[in-house]
Amino acid sequence: MIDKRALLTYLIALWKLFKHPQTPRAAKWVAIAVLAYAASPIDLIPDFIPVLGLLDDLILIPLGVALVVRLTPRPLWEARLLEAKASAQQLPRLWWGALFVVAVWAALLVLLAWWVAHVLAAA
Repeated sequence: MIDKRALLTYLIALWKLFKHPQTPRAAKWVAIAVLAYAASPIDLIPDFIPVLGLLDDLILIPLGVALVVRLTPRPLWEARLLEAKASAQQLPRLWWGALFVVAVWAALLVLLAWWVAHVLAAA
């Protein structure tokens, strides 16, 4: 299992990768999505839901980091990871990440309400 310090190092490396001009566009999009989710005070699956609430952080963030690493040229990723290990930097606050998660939940609730209304109207 990955410890908090290593996870923070990977997230700082993602931030540095996102800001780097040579990073492929797809890797930038995935990196910023992972950062937004990791820095967001709101989880996609709330922590109070047994098992799933805790597993989402243990699965989604490492999978997102792995996808970014796969989308990035190896030397570029390794250089950003070394920079992150050498720095004592912290992640910036990404409040828009929280807004994104809230928007996803709102969209899901709207879709659920529409589906329920559609099912009830057909009955």
